[in-house]
Amino acid sequence: MKRLTRSLTRREFLHRAAMVGGSALLLNTMNAWGMGIASRVNAPPALSGSGRGKKVLILGAGLAGMTAAYELGKLGYKVEVLEARPFAGGRCQTARKGFTLQELGGEAQACRFDDGLYINHGPWRIPLDHQSTLHYTKQFDIPLEVMVNDNDHAWVYMEDAGPFSKQRLRQEQIKADMRGHVAELLAKSVQANRLDTALTADDQHLLLDYLAHEGALSTQDLVYRGRNGAGFAEQPGAGLRPGKLADPLGFRELLESKVAKVYSAVQEFPMHATMFQPVGGMDRIAQGFVKRVGRHIRYGAEVQTIRQSADQVTVTVKDVKSGRVSQVTADYCLCTIPLSVLRTIDADFSSGFKDALKAVSYAPVGKIGLQMKRRFWEEDDQIYGGHVLTDLKAINTISLPSSGWQSKKGVLLGYYNYALDAIEVSAMTPAERADFAVSAGAKIFPPYREAFENAFSVAWHRVQYNLGGWAEWDEAGRQKAYPTLLAGEGRVLLAGEHLSYLTGWQAGAIESAWQQIEQLHRKASA
Repeated sequence: MKRLTRSLTRREFLHRAAMVGGSALLLNTMNAWGMGIASRVNAPPALSGSGRGKKVLILGAGLAGMTAAYELGKLGYKVEVLEARPFAGGRCQTARKGFTLQELGGEAQACRFDDGLYINHGPWRIPLDHQSTLHYTKQFDIPLEVMVNDNDHAWVYMEDAGPFSKQRLRQEQIKADMRGHVAELLAKSVQANRLDTALTADDQHLLLDYLAHEGALSTQDLVYRGRNGAGFAEQPGAGLRPGKLADPLGFRELLESKVAKVYSAVQEFPMHATMFQPVGGMDRIAQGFVKRVGRHIRYGAEVQTIRQSADQVTVTVKDVKSGRVSQVTADYCLCTIPLSVLRTIDADFSSGFKDALKAVSYAPVGKIGLQMKRRFWEEDDQIYGGHVLTDLKAINTISLPSSGWQSKKGVLLGYYNYALDAIEVSAMTPAERADFAVSAGAKIFPPYREAFENAFSVAWHRVQYNLGGWAEWDEAGRQKAYPTLLAGEGRVLLAGEHLSYLTGWQAGAIESAWQQIEQLHRKASA
């Protein structure tokens, strides 16, 4: 008797691949099908054929939605984008004078920064690794400037750092002294043949030479006594001013305080020191897309229900201003609404798909921009951009602007908090958040409070059409729910940073859209 076998759908196969081999097998399978996030990093997929005569309804005018609208339009598809907000860009936002925001349950904020000043309260940097984002900044002629992501001259201030508690230390001093002490320790171990690995005489000579150079050790006795990169106690200058090196920080004290961890971030992908930002604000990227697809966007259109049949998708929409309800139909739907919001919308998805929508949590995230009437960080401390690192509760990072050098005023990032810290701070009023941030910053910069003028803050988990900063998948969700959502259901496909391994980054949204329009085009062309 002939044995009957049932063919598997791609979704089922991806699900089984993930269950058997985890994320690695899942990604390899996706890459083999041209579906992997890593398969298209420099440019959108080169698709053949035409989408003429077919309509795609795109839910959400964030970067994923507008990327899809732009690329599908090139193929001849008729696209319509529904956006609940009165503007496009999703989380790609910049607060400048006149920008307004009202969080759920909170009071309305109107940004009062001076003309020309702003804060990127959504994404605020573009790593050199994210060539997909840079693809569009180049294509749309959006000028970029360097975003200083690593500044050795910036302060480290820790309240719980043992012997260095409540002291301002330059990152350069911590890094230089730690490298010197470690190099000295290793050099002496090599010299005394204390390493388990056998070294030839030539190897030993070469390694000692390297360590002496790396740690600025004395070539006479291989001792670290400081280096000019750590800073000077007396600055060198003209005439009879050779300068005097600062005494190095003690090795034991550095280890005990744990402040030496300050230079771990830029060694991790994608936190390399070379970062970019659009001149004038991150929302320049969203505006670049709007120039090209804005005529297809319907603003103030809040999705109420999603229904699909064998040959079309129907979405019920409420006009935010008038309350009028209407329906929109299309051949296919690409939904880029964050999963935190999508799972609250009435949709006729299967129970398994609905369960998958609930499998990922979203990060509570908060930011605040503080306008200062004087750029004291430049004038007093010679810090030009970069991040001040601190353990002050719910502050995490104070970041200094990478534009407007030496101008009179500036807007710095007063805190960038996550998780429980973000939730606790978000319960404050905007005025209380500002006072909280200023009080903390004044511990590091004495002029902080006197220079402060006004603030603008956001708690992304309280923003109506986001309900979180970004998706935070765990391994179980990646294995079980992720492939289900990647495959979509029927004529509805999903896209967004949440369907990438670049969650929280604009590149995740863009590359997810690239992947899913390829899948959509394949479906439509079948």
